Amino acid sequence: MKVVLFCGGFGMRMREGADDIPKPMAMVGDRPLIWHVMRYYAHFGHTEFILAMGFGAKHIARYFLEYEEAYSNDFVIDSGEVDYLTTDVADWKITFVHTGIDTPIGERLHRVAPHIGDDEVFLANYADVLTDAPLDRMVEEFVAGDSLVSLLAVPPQSAFHIVDVNGDNIVRGIRSISEVPVRENGGYFVMRREVLDELRPGHDLVGDTLTRLSAQGQVRAYPYDGFWMPADTVKERVALENLATSGEAPWQLWRENGALAKMPPSALLSGR
Repeated sequence: MKVVLFCGGFGMRMREGADDIPKPMAMVGDRPLIWHVMRYYAHFGHTEFILAMGFGAKHIARYFLEYEEAYSNDFVIDSGEVDYLTTDVADWKITFVHTGIDTPIGERLHRVAPHIGDDEVFLANYADVLTDAPLDRMVEEFVAGDSLVSLLAVPPQSAFHIVDVNGDNIVRGIRSISEVPVRENGGYFVMRREVLDELRPGHDLVGDTLTRLSAQGQVRAYPYDGFWMPADTVKERVALENLATSGEAPWQLWRENGALAKMPPSALLSGR
């Protein structure tokens, strides 16, 4: 299946000092977030990627145009010739599409639609969140049903507490938001091509299109309580970096002997 990656969002200041780096290019170990996301999909056999680029597109394009396999693969140099024992992107097909700087995600999907071709089902992702969710089972359940969209639904990641206040401003109860029976959009989507016909010019994907489709019963959730972590805060990026450098990165399912962290993301962030 083709994988559409929305990688045009505004980023953060990076360690190199540049201020025009898109968030998917935030480094985790010696590779950017988007690489880790793509390796996750490739692990499940999905190696045709469509990058919907926007802010900082030149950094994404340059990274893959100048890609160095040696940074993450074993190789042999024999008489000046390089022989790679393993490869990352050699069998990937990557389509780079400039979809505008301030373009909503729904419009980005509309602009890359011609590259999806006639595929009846495709995958989509924000390209800045990592997980070890069983993508194969998520796709299998989706294909067996009749919904137009499936999204990964994860527990609330915030450490805030919910305060129950009565009409006199008396607090009647306090509980962690993790105890509330709600879930967040995890940013991993499986879609039928009919979704492309539901897109409206200038609309957002989730806030507009999927909100409308969910009211029609056309969106299903794939609940997942395992590892899922964004890179929105410094604390989250540090936690991901520590996991990557320690060799205990749960999302790296492609590693045959890599140890997988068993603690939930909340524990990793709190230090418990």
